[in-house]
Amino acid sequence: MSEVDTARPPGATRRPDEVPRPTREQRVARGKAARAEVPRSSHAEFAPGPGRPDPIELLESQAASRVPELLPIRYGRMAVSAFTFFRGAALVMASDLALTPRSGLLVQACGDAHLSNFGLFASPERQLVFDINDFDETLPGPWEWDVKRLAASLEIAARENGYPIEEREAVVLAAVTAYRRAMRDFAGRPSLEVWYALADMARMQSLVQRLGERRKALARAAAKARSRDNLRALKQFVGVKDGRAGIIADPPQIVPLRDIAGEATEPGEVERQLGGLVRMYRDTLGAERRTLLDQYRVVDMARKVVGVGSVGTRCWIVLMLGDDERDPLFLQAKEAGPSVLEDFVGHSEYDNAGQRVVVGQRLMQTVSDIFLGWVRVQGIDGQTRDFYLRQLRDWKGSAEVETMLPDGMQAYGELCGWTLARAHARSGDRVAIAAYLGSGPTFDVSIREFAQACADHNERDHRALVDAIGSGRVSAESGL
Repeated sequence: MSEVDTARPPGATRRPDEVPRPTREQRVARGKAARAEVPRSSHAEFAPGPGRPDPIELLESQAASRVPELLPIRYGRMAVSAFTFFRGAALVMASDLALTPRSGLLVQACGDAHLSNFGLFASPERQLVFDINDFDETLPGPWEWDVKRLAASLEIAARENGYPIEEREAVVLAAVTAYRRAMRDFAGRPSLEVWYALADMARMQSLVQRLGERRKALARAAAKARSRDNLRALKQFVGVKDGRAGIIADPPQIVPLRDIAGEATEPGEVERQLGGLVRMYRDTLGAERRTLLDQYRVVDMARKVVGVGSVGTRCWIVLMLGDDERDPLFLQAKEAGPSVLEDFVGHSEYDNAGQRVVVGQRLMQTVSDIFLGWVRVQGIDGQTRDFYLRQLRDWKGSAEVETMLPDGMQAYGELCGWTLARAHARSGDRVAIAAYLGSGPTFDVSIREFAQACADHNERDHRALVDAIGSGRVSAESGL
């Protein structure tokens, strides 16, 4: 292992007696030296050998800790298309990426930076912003892995949409070029300016100026996102029975805790567990946010099926009310386990996987949900698990990838590339990474070639899952 591979992970504490921070010249030299060890053209390589793990076995290895009755939904959602398979196969790609060249420069990596894990949400200042919005797999790791997963997702989505090869190549190349140029821009900025940078509506609008009528799509997406708030969630998920508000059952998608606990549960036990969970989570919030949370009381809780790859992990929605039903707060408590990257880059420094997610999210996002926190709690089955919590809906919105035209996907990919560079520049050595990338397109072209090869493998992996379902090896449930 080279010296750069053993670099301090992002976020680690520096003791006063340690070697001073390298100079800018030394950081530039480090990035250029990494080119000699790992040429930028080598990132085009993606040729897993005959010893490549069976992708279906990798997916099945994640089943042990998940809710058994929900696993067929996961496989059913992944089987819909090559793109939905890719969304759920972060572990498969991490296993493949572990065998690819890496520069040795580390960042706080997302671990699952495909294009559908970017989106809109509200900042604490009530601005609509664009950022990465899924951090289940975040961990210090190679910056290239996030770039490669984003590029591959664009290639796969473009294939699903039927774009010709020239337009697919243009989409991927534009996103990687945007990443490289943004990183070089951030390398020249003061640290505080990098830390404050964000993609707000002004930046998004300037990016899509050239799209003509497609600008209307951004306006519609923004309006839709603003409508997705706690009051809207109240109307969608909550009903009144015997004069008491509660979450409406819609199995298997939504199952209230009272239905999972069953009649054998002692009276008041569910309420006690709910209160205990919120009290423990409360301790991870700042004092001012605890004051806000204390203005709400826990009313109900239900298990909810979410996402594609996440299906089977325990995800709860918690209904809280202030003075009355006009003042709701919905929290989402999502189970956190080891990152898919841990088998390949080492374990997290955080014992609580929920804390790992929260710290990683705060490192990568410019602004984060004010209710973001974590908890370790014993479930009704007696098992202890880690969770992270945030608001269920706070102006959250995502792109409709399936309906994008090529120019729209290209603009979206550029925005994702800029956003990913900004996230990496906050925690990694942006000067060294920028020096490694250089001013020319060598790296960009290499990643475009990588994305094509990765998409080919993904199509074969998707067919393998479909075949496994057809043979009865894997049980799947479609339409959910």
